[in-house]
Amino acid sequence: MKHYFLILIALIPQLHFSQPNTDVFLFDLNTENETFQLSNIKNISNNQGYDNQPSFLDDNTILFASTRKGQTDIAKYSINYDSKIWINHTEGSEYSPLKIPNQNAVSAIRLDKDGKQVLYKYSLRNGESEVLVDDIIIGYHVWYNKDILASSVLEDDGLSLYITNFKEKENYKVEAKVGRSLHKIPNTKLVSYISKENDSLWKIKSINPISRIIKSIIKTLPNTEDMCWLPNGTILMGKDNVLYKFNPSKNVEWIEATSLKNYGITNITRLAVSPDGSKLALVGEGGKIEKNDPTKKLEPKLENIAWISGTWKGEAFGGITEEIWSKPSGGSMMATFKLINDGKVSFYEIEIIREVKSTLILQLKHFNNDLKGWETKDETVDFPLKEITATKVVFEGMTFEKISNNEMNVFVDMHNDDGTTKTLKFNYIKE
Repeated sequence: MKHYFLILIALIPQLHFSQPNTDVFLFDLNTENETFQLSNIKNISNNQGYDNQPSFLDDNTILFASTRKGQTDIAKYSINYDSKIWINHTEGSEYSPLKIPNQNAVSAIRLDKDGKQVLYKYSLRNGESEVLVDDIIIGYHVWYNKDILASSVLEDDGLSLYITNFKEKENYKVEAKVGRSLHKIPNTKLVSYISKENDSLWKIKSINPISRIIKSIIKTLPNTEDMCWLPNGTILMGKDNVLYKFNPSKNVEWIEATSLKNYGITNITRLAVSPDGSKLALVGEGGKIEKNDPTKKLEPKLENIAWISGTWKGEAFGGITEEIWSKPSGGSMMATFKLINDGKVSFYEIEIIREVKSTLILQLKHFNNDLKGWETKDETVDFPLKEITATKVVFEGMTFEKISNNEMNVFVDMHNDDGTTKTLKFNYIKE
């Protein structure tokens, strides 16, 4: 019973019945010459329910916890392609995803349906998971390096700061009464945390996880514990709809950086900055609704059709179809297609979409199941681009229609011997 009660203490804002309708917003950030400018806002979660705890996998990829089918899972958002995929498929809910140093994997807190709370490792290649720490109940964490972890641990009706050394298989308690915000301090060998030893005066402190030396940095904004570090050593904190900054080497008090009032965002909580300092992700409520015109014509660029990439499967011609599209690279996208009837391949296609003279063209070749080509050596079947919108890519004779992130229709014009044309519909689901 005590175990379950402790879980409620740390995760009560996140449990399904009480989760706020928060979203993750992304901004371009400019801090050159002591400025602080935000621009190009985008709601990257754009999802009903709880979306929170963003962290940068790299300069162009963001991880965050997001509501899906009644639970919270790990979403991975690509800035370049404005696309979101899920990296885990468990029956439990996941929170606080972070990249594990020097591994193609992330760590996250899993809260199982039976109330068990454990820190897991998730492969970015296939989503498979394994337990990292289960002898302490971790609520929040940050990686110091691949072998050392700092975490806020649930105990004594609150959170305590622990250092876990995986090589030595040791969990060392540092301090009781801490907050949830833990961060590696840029260009140092230190980790920051929020000390709540004084109930009325919370402080940001630093610790060296090796020497365990602790120093005070500054008091937090009143009753505020979410923060992040910019690459230049400046701390950001949000309160209500205002962002504040403090640089320990230059400032003595918090300075107002900017207001988000014009963006309609309030109740700022979690903050994360990209490694290069050019992007800011933050969690808040509200935000102006983005209205996308589905009929608006987009530029003929591969980045505007990147949603086609992935492994797609469907049914057509009385059999099973599979179409695998690569992401844009080298000025093109490439795909393989095959049709399977009665357990055998009927034919293959190789397809490309490439950039040609400020437009795009789709080209393909057909092959028998023994790879003997239908077209001559230098012959291709070409489909010039007509237009691109947010949900459609229209070529002359072939159209890709986006139904959702995981479903699309492809319409292909088939020319009959009698001169008539029949349009075939392929419905695909992304694996």
